[in-house]
Amino acid sequence: MTATTDADVLVVGAGPTGLMLANQLARRGVRVLIIDRHAGPARETRALGVQARTLEIYAGLGIAARALELGKPGTGANLWARGRKLARVSLGEAGSDVTAFPYILVLGQDDNERIMGERLREFGLSVQWNTELLALDQKPDRVVATLRDSSGATRSVSVAWVGGCDGARSTVRDLCGITFPGAPYEHVFFVADVEATGQMVPDEVNVYLWRDGFHLFFPMRGKDHWRIVGILPTALRNRPDLNFEQALPHVQGELGKSLHVGSCTWFSTYRIHHRAASHFRKGRCFLLGDAAHIHSPMGAQGMNTGLQDAYNLAWKLGLVLDGTCGEALLDSYEGERIPVAQALLHSTDRAFRLIVSDNWLAGLFRTQVLARVAKFVMNRRSVQRRAFLVVSQTGITYRNSALSESMAGLPENAPRAGDRFPWMKLRMKAGEAPQESIPSLDNTRFNLLVFGQSAPDSARLGELVQVHEVPRDPDNEAALTRAGIPLRSFYLLRPDGYIALCGVDLDGGAVAQYLSARLHLTSDNPKRSCTPSASRGDATPRRSSARTVSPAFPDRSTSVSS
Repeated sequence: MTATTDADVLVVGAGPTGLMLANQLARRGVRVLIIDRHAGPARETRALGVQARTLEIYAGLGIAARALELGKPGTGANLWARGRKLARVSLGEAGSDVTAFPYILVLGQDDNERIMGERLREFGLSVQWNTELLALDQKPDRVVATLRDSSGATRSVSVAWVGGCDGARSTVRDLCGITFPGAPYEHVFFVADVEATGQMVPDEVNVYLWRDGFHLFFPMRGKDHWRIVGILPTALRNRPDLNFEQALPHVQGELGKSLHVGSCTWFSTYRIHHRAASHFRKGRCFLLGDAAHIHSPMGAQGMNTGLQDAYNLAWKLGLVLDGTCGEALLDSYEGERIPVAQALLHSTDRAFRLIVSDNWLAGLFRTQVLARVAKFVMNRRSVQRRAFLVVSQTGITYRNSALSESMAGLPENAPRAGDRFPWMKLRMKAGEAPQESIPSLDNTRFNLLVFGQSAPDSARLGELVQVHEVPRDPDNEAALTRAGIPLRSFYLLRPDGYIALCGVDLDGGAVAQYLSARLHLTSDNPKRSCTPSASRGDATPRRSSARTVSPAFPDRSTSVSS
């Protein structure tokens, strides 16, 4: 017998990762309690690059347009060394056939939080600020969490699951006894919001390599508004009360006399670590975002990786909580996201150490050898495309996941199970205009795309799967050929747009077997895979609307936005 709980999921931490997790759960009808020990949202933040994969997730949540309204797309990246521009990567060209968002959106973490906070309120939820997690007591069927508010009063809440999105100093991680191996870098970074003019290419990211490090210039909203991220020279690293005026001569010395800074509205220094938790789950508690992994800012990956953690976990929790799938499905969260975090940690660490090494030989390599190689290599379209797949996070795969199954017969270049399904425009029904493949699908369910053959009776697969028999016409055939998808094939897509099962000749029994074995479907839920003799009437929809937080806490909730 399942215990009565105050909420289905307690989300600890209301930064971008926590807000994404809360939103994705709320839209699936999950009762969410989201808390944060701080007094309110962040006002000044370092994270500001929103990658294409994140924008795809935002589109599914209905907030991409708002993000584009507040942000500034960076359509290219320019590499500079010793005062000369050496190479340019056109993100628009490199990603034009990969995503609807072939750029990096420069949008501060504070704005990302504001957008997701606005969306969360539309679901009837708000963050309980000034609320601190003190203790966790895990039971076989629930977690009892002890919370303390700003007055010092404590209370206990009972929840089914806990999402630890509470940053690098995670209380959830500590209470679970999960280690966080790694170390800090010795370098000191600075970030500054300035009004400036100079040799920087407008509306694009500008990367400056120099003997002792680098400077990044990100275009921000407004005329001549830039955010500079860089490394302080050794002489300035341990200075107390350092201000931008003291760091400016060093920046100007590297960029030349063409740089003119009119004003600085924000300046801060910070150190960074490279760490990854030994586990992303203990019992009924999960770690996401900076609570699970932190790394260098190379490639603007940190915030985006946390958002993908939340997106990955949310659909799985939703299916477990509504009784569709067994709890074993949740094992795939750690199985899929730890390899991604570890690979990112290693790649960013290697790149970071190369870029920031104080060794004079490394400095020479950076400004001459590396710059020359980059100029030659990055002008090749194939290299630019591969680089875009990595940086945009559209190239992340889960091919080794327990949820990925590719059947025999697919060509070598065809997308495989565990890959993100290719972005393309398809005519989903005869006579209709082509539309983007993924946004046109219900991303709260699995979607079976059938090409060049008849689709099975959808009733056989239950409400969990929406079946699409894609018509065969010249436009569709051309799109499939470009993506490497055989004209006769089928692709079962997970709610997050990744391929779960794929093959050439569709076997409805194989799809039903996949759903039962891989997703651990329960036997008493109407979304389950039905028997071959089932009719459409046997699969009764169970669409619940988003529910508000338990009324046990109405007076302590405040607006999530400032």
